[in-house]
Amino acid sequence: MQLEIISMSCANMALAESVARVVFAETDGRSLRVVEALTSMISNRAKKNNQSVRDVISDATIFESINDDSNRHDLLNVDSVRREFQMCLRVAMRMLHGNLPDACFGATIFHRDESLPGWAIARGYIADIDGILFYA
Repeated sequence: MQLEIISMSCANMALAESVARVVFAETDGRSLRVVEALTSMISNRAKKNNQSVRDVISDATIFESINDDSNRHDLLNVDSVRREFQMCLRVAMRMLHGNLPDACFGATIFHRDESLPGWAIARGYIADIDGILFYA
């Protein structure tokens, strides 16, 4: 068995950290399963809409935590040594290296089960993972 060392440029590491912060803010780092699903959704959306990952994670219509008035906004400033954030960071790095399988069944948008946005009313969700509903 041969091991391969994966290195990341500073730009990719900064992008992985940005993805991890958004994923943590949206999921609270609740479980590996939901972190992988939301990170997969980011990748799916970028591919489907021919966008960069940075563009996807900067879209405040998708990610509530980006809005300054959101209750989740402060979670973007999570201490980078927290175990839950480190999990989000590892998953983000896997996604950026193309090593994250689709854990959300092709979903490109989501919401938490505590709310029901207008766009979700006429759609059926394809996965409910730890209280986060995913839609294609």
